[in-house]
Amino acid sequence: MALPRLARRYRWPILAAGVAAFTAVAAVTTQVAFAATLFSDNFSDGNTNDWSKSGGTWSVVDGAMQQSNAGSENARVFAGSSSWTNYTVTARVRPDSLGSNGLVGLLARAKSSTTFYRLALLPGNSVQLQAVNSGAVTVLGSASRTVSTGTWYTLGLTVSGSSITGTVDGATVGSGTSSVAGTGRIGVQTLFASASFDDVTVSDAAGPSPTTPGPTTPGPTTPGPTGSSTPPPSGWPTKTGDAPVNNGTIQVSGTLDGGMKRYCCIGDGGQGESQDPVFELANGATIKNVILGAPAGDGIHCLGTCTIQNVWWEDVGEDAATFLGTGGGTSYVIGGGARAASDKVFQHNGNGTVNISGFYVENAGKLYRACGNCTNSYQRHVVIDNIRVKSTKVVAGINTNWGDTARFTRVTVIGDSSHSTVICDKYKGVPKGSEPSHIGSGPDSTNCFYNPDTDIIWA
Repeated sequence: MALPRLARRYRWPILAAGVAAFTAVAAVTTQVAFAATLFSDNFSDGNTNDWSKSGGTWSVVDGAMQQSNAGSENARVFAGSSSWTNYTVTARVRPDSLGSNGLVGLLARAKSSTTFYRLALLPGNSVQLQAVNSGAVTVLGSASRTVSTGTWYTLGLTVSGSSITGTVDGATVGSGTSSVAGTGRIGVQTLFASASFDDVTVSDAAGPSPTTPGPTTPGPTTPGPTGSSTPPPSGWPTKTGDAPVNNGTIQVSGTLDGGMKRYCCIGDGGQGESQDPVFELANGATIKNVILGAPAGDGIHCLGTCTIQNVWWEDVGEDAATFLGTGGGTSYVIGGGARAASDKVFQHNGNGTVNISGFYVENAGKLYRACGNCTNSYQRHVVIDNIRVKSTKVVAGINTNWGDTARFTRVTVIGDSSHSTVICDKYKGVPKGSEPSHIGSGPDSTNCFYNPDTDIIWA
């Protein structure tokens, strides 16, 4: 789904405490800060014209930039501006061969060909975050993790002031402080190795935070701090009354408690992406005990992090809720349910994590989808625990090339004797205007974390 246009704003009156209503909101326009993409290259043009080379044999092979000379002692390419200061660079990296004293790395703040910060994949299943000063290496952080040739990894380097952080597939592998380089270009590097590089993106300090921790083992041990331990429902609630939506989108800051009233109606019930939401939640807002009648337009928009608790959608229409926040953090969907979503229920356009627990979904295309072709390409995470799924094609869809992760525990699939429901679908995210390609499904140790024998229950 494309990022929506600003919805109409309407101030609702404050009702007395104890009345089955909600806290009103200030009629102040919320500013949504979107990331600036400083640079991106997916090598679809078949060349490396934007990169300056030093050593090695570089070319574009199968849509990726490849350094093919495994005997090269030091092969580097650089791109971007020497004046860049605080930014995040991410890239998909595949070691094709890795000598015993070799490395494959992603570089940030390269002030020269021998001074920069580096996130290095090393032989012996090791990853190091390094500060390299005129060739001298200082290790800022390290982690033990599998490093296999022929396998793609999503590497991320965030430089902000003197703080340096490195991630692999969404999991932080090292962080530290250094004053070696205050500004500089990006780059990639091999030492006694060959490798392929793809989907290189640089975002400024307001951009996506690849330091959001991803899982290092399949599945979470518990839901989020405010997640639901109550078994998910199997039926639909009864409304306590009606709350007509006659004046456009309702703005929410603080907490709105709807007292199980039915809010209706906005939009035409179709899949049009220009429909307004019923509710727009400011950063940190909570909405609870609400039934959204049909048509519900574009449901709920979360402008930052938010909590959606015991909220029910009678007919999803476009999307039930869209998560737009770009400041990282976790949004929670706790309890409630949704039905009749021909496409998806929850759309994740921003970054950070969405935690879904105690939820019931029926007759849907997907419960969750990390946007695969939005204006900005972010790394996103979803944690799904303690839910019931019925007549739904896919539980979650993510983009593996951006380092997305999905974790599943206590997922009960109802009435699917053929086990046709897909738990985790994998896509290759693409720029806006293109369509993401489906590249697989099922559990793995990198993006889709679950045990099909214990975490999924076929009822």
